[in-house]
Amino acid sequence: MICLGVESTCHTLGIAIVDDEGKILANEKSIFTTETGGLKPGKIVEHHILMYEFILKKAVETLAKQSLAGHSGTRSASESGIKLKDIDLVSFSQGPGLGGCLRIGAAAARALATYLKVPLIGVNHPVAHVEIGKLTSGFKDPITLYVSGANTQILALAAGRYRVFGETLDIGVGNFLDSFGRALGLGFPQGPKIEDLASKGKKYVELPYTIKGMDFSFSGILTKLEQLAKTGKYSKEDLCYSTQETVFAILTEATERAIAHINKKEILLTGGVAANKRLAEMLSVMAKERGVKFAVVPKDLAGDNAAMIAWLGILEHKSGRKPIISDTIINQDWRTDQVEVKWA
Repeated sequence: MICLGVESTCHTLGIAIVDDEGKILANEKSIFTTETGGLKPGKIVEHHILMYEFILKKAVETLAKQSLAGHSGTRSASESGIKLKDIDLVSFSQGPGLGGCLRIGAAAARALATYLKVPLIGVNHPVAHVEIGKLTSGFKDPITLYVSGANTQILALAAGRYRVFGETLDIGVGNFLDSFGRALGLGFPQGPKIEDLASKGKKYVELPYTIKGMDFSFSGILTKLEQLAKTGKYSKEDLCYSTQETVFAILTEATERAIAHINKKEILLTGGVAANKRLAEMLSVMAKERGVKFAVVPKDLAGDNAAMIAWLGILEHKSGRKPIISDTIINQDWRTDQVEVKWA
């Protein structure tokens, strides 16, 4: 089985093609960025509309090249094995996310599924982050720290769903970092720029440390950072260093409590912020001290991507899910723990 996935929850428009063995045949994307400031939903929608045909074409060309590479002789890409007509399934990110962005992906997926005459499945974006991490790590039943823009959750499979054992009480860690980055005058995405500045910081600036059990909060830390930035007394490097050390320590502590409480033997780090090396380092040290396995999703699959959407589409389809078009209405507020996990 071969699935084409469409990702469009927020700043990234992606199209990927994955087979049922987990091989990624194509994984193309375009990310909306800015020089300064944050995201503007209307501009992101324009970006997705403008880039859709280009990204689809690029994915199909990548598929052709991969297929051609598996053949000897002088066959052209158009004569290679796998083509768009060989797609068996189309999946798309149905939610959660920005309404306008989700609608672009849903409309594109419906059009492709209709054209190809194949089933269409809308999947949950956070669950897709978890499943691509399980695929790449080989983990079967991990505690998952899912860290992205709008979502920050500690998840574990229980009674047929990914239950939330801890989560942010206000904003996701990715959005927190972006907001702090804007206060420093950095453009989107701010996270990688903060990581780079943090690597040059030397002085720790004391910040609020907000954690309650396995839940945590970032808005108070953000307010304090904005106040400190305005004083001009601290370098950007030291503020970024202090931010990472504080916030990632909170996430590591909460994850360690979850491991102790649930007694799992694996820790998986996934989501866009999983690309941050310092966060992965803290979790790795904690996992080693507790004698549990640790894995982080590969960097190219950490941020929003369509490969994870295609892979989850395959898992859902194989579990027997057969939605109709009326089931593919977007759901901006679709929580991770609302998804029935029939494939695990």
